[in-house]
Order: sequence, then C-alpha cells, then structure tokens
Amino acid sequence: MVRIASLGAVALLLLLALGAAAAPWLMPADDAMACRIAAGAIFVGSYLALAVGKVPGLAIDRAGVALVGACLMVACGAIPIEDAYKAIDLDTLTLLLGMMIVVANLRLSGFFALANAWVMRRAHRPLTLLAGVVAVSGVFSAFLVNDAICLVLAPLVAELAVTLRRNPVPYLLGVAMASNVGSTATITGNPQNIMIGSLSHVPYGAFAAALAPVALVGLVLTVALLALLYPVEFRGRARLDPPAVRIRSNQPLVIRALVATLVVVALFFAGQPPAKAAIIVGGLLLLTRRMRSARIYADIDWSLLLMFAGLFIIVAGAERVLLTPETVAAVGRSGLERVPVLSLVTAALSNLVSNVPAVLVLKPFVTTLPDQTRAWLIVAMASTLAGNFTVLGSVANLIVVEKAARRGVAISFRAYFRVGAPLTLITLLLGTLWLWW
Repeated sequence: MVRIASLGAVALLLLLALGAAAAPWLMPADDAMACRIAAGAIFVGSYLALAVGKVPGLAIDRAGVALVGACLMVACGAIPIEDAYKAIDLDTLTLLLGMMIVVANLRLSGFFALANAWVMRRAHRPLTLLAGVVAVSGVFSAFLVNDAICLVLAPLVAELAVTLRRNPVPYLLGVAMASNVGSTATITGNPQNIMIGSLSHVPYGAFAAALAPVALVGLVLTVALLALLYPVEFRGRARLDPPAVRIRSNQPLVIRALVATLVVVALFFAGQPPAKAAIIVGGLLLLTRRMRSARIYADIDWSLLLMFAGLFIIVAGAERVLLTPETVAAVGRSGLERVPVLSLVTAALSNLVSNVPAVLVLKPFVTTLPDQTRAWLIVAMASTLAGNFTVLGSVANLIVVEKAARRGVAISFRAYFRVGAPLTLITLLLGTLWLWW
C-alpha cells in the first residue's frame, strides 16, 4: 500500500509541477477555475508526499517537498509572493529555533548524559529503570521539543540497556512513547503544540493546566502497558548491577544551560510571549568562550524550520482559492464543535498526513468554532497522542527507531504497534473525556 501511495505521489507531483509551472503562461489571468485546480493538485500532491515521507526516485525529503509545494503555489498564482511571506508564522519559527538552541546547549554540556547516569545508578530493578526512562523522556519533552529529546536520549538509553544486558526494545519504546505523551502537557512540548500556541494565543499556564493531567496519566499508562506486554523483562526479580561509567561533561556549561532552561520555563509561566522568551535566552546562551557557536548550529534542525515555512505557504495558498465561505460552513455543520468528533477527526488526520500538516489543515475550521480555546486544546491533545499509534505516527518515533538501528537494535512495526495502538486508544479516550468534562 505504501508503494502504491509512493508511486502516486511521484506521478501527482510531476503532473502538478508541470501544470503549475506552465500556469502563468497557459492560463488567462482571470481564470479562477484553472488556478483552483492547480492549487488543489499542489495541495493534495504535497500532502501525499509528506504523508509518505519521501518521493521514490528523487533525493528529496519532507522539507524539500514543503519548499517545492510552496514555490508551486506562488508559481500558479494561488498566492502572491508578498502574501506568501506574510503567511509564514514567524512566532512559531522563532520559538522552535530558540528551544533548539537551549536543548543543544543542554546536550553538548553533558547534562543529558549526567541525567541518564543518575537514573542508572538508582534503578535497582528493570521496572524501576523503565519508570525512570519514561519519567526523564516525558518530563523533558513536556518543556523542550520532544524530537530533540529523542535525538539525545535514544542513543543513551540503547547503550544503557545493552550495558546492563537487558532487552533494549521496551526501554526505547518508552523513550518514544513517553516523549509523545509528555509533550502533550505544554505549548513547547512538540512542533504542533508550538504552532497551536502561536495560532490560538492560549496562555502557556492555561494550556499546561488543561493538558498536564492527561500527560501525567498517560506516562503512568505507558509504564504499565510496557510492563504488561514485556513480562519476561519486567516480572522477574533480577537486580541491576550498573557498571562504573565515565561521563564527559563540562560542569560550568551544565549549570549555565540548566539555569537558562529554568529561566525560560519560568518566563513562559510568567506570561511572557514564548517566542520572545525562547529566542532571547537562546541568543544569550551563544555568548560563551567555552563552546563554538558552530557546534550549536549543527544541532539545530534547520530542515524542520524550512518544512514549517513551506507548509504555511501551501496551506495559505489553498485557503485563498479553495476554501469558499460555503465550504467552511459545510464543514462547520459536520459536528466539529463536539469534542469527540473533533478529537477523532484530528487523530485520524494526524495518522494520515502527520500531526503538523493536520493542524494546518484544521486551522480554518477551528477558527469558526464557538469555543476556540477548547477546540485548540482538543487538536493539541489528539494530534499529539495519535502519534503513538504506529511507528510512522510522529517524527520522534522515527528518530528513536533510526538511532536504535545504528546501535544494532531493531524495532519492528509490529513491536511498536502492539504497545502504541492500545496506548493511543486509551489515552485519546481519557483525554477526550477530560476536555469534554
């Protein structure tokens, strides 16, 4: 099925590229229908390629697909280039960049290695170790972007499990699933929440008060399900005997990065604009004699920032020419104002096209709902928790699988699904009931 979708993405992208490139010369300037058809083809083709994650036969990734789609939207006349610039939400990109700088400083200082060693020294049983891994992944993902946390923790946890002669798979699943669940709690937990925070203007504290309980219960359920489904690993009475491990860290940099992290989180809860707080603190962290700025830049996911910018333009172009008032009204009559319906639609769409694109697709419809604050919270909760359904559900999952494979640990689709599917269904149900109530 993925192969068919991939071939379809190739064919559709080639067709829309040719059509959009020829549009300014072949279409009359006032031919609204032709422009609408071209924009629709670009939108569908881009989202199909984003869902698959690549275009076979072409060396292009999701960020490249988003950039090409944005360029074609401008080329076919769906959106003027001046409006394309305005469509990019700079608050979202600024917040992401600032948080990436903070996380890069924590990693390069050795903070995460120290935290990993601290858990290892105090985990005397496999179940205790699992709980520690889930807690570290979930709590840090709640405040620092979960994709970055998985990049740091996955190799550390894989090495830890192998060193302790334990089955690394459930612990790595704990990293991935806890990062998704924990990131539900705050605006800065994951890319889609960052985008929702910028679009909705929900205060950081109000967002956390509404969704932190869902995340906390979800982390407990993550430990319980992994322990239940891996009985050989966790039901024995085996004691762990952690070896002495030398940790490479720079104490002044660790303290500096940790203080900066606490300051930026405090500023979030104090009501400061998250983008402003993150980029100012991130910028100040670059002022050091102990670490070259180039090392920080190498840790920043520039392709993610590029993908966001492209997606903003693609969706803005589609909105201009495809979303008539009648279309928005028709979707509004489909029951999206009901909590269970919006939750189910968001979760399904997130698994079809990924969570960030799903949020942008839902944006024009959510803004018409009577209770927009609750609607955005539902979208944040459902789009994030839906990421645990399959290994393809979120970028965080793919990062963990890739990092594990580099260390000789294979995590199959089935191994992920047997834990992720029930965890997703249970947490989605609980989250939906919580926000409904």
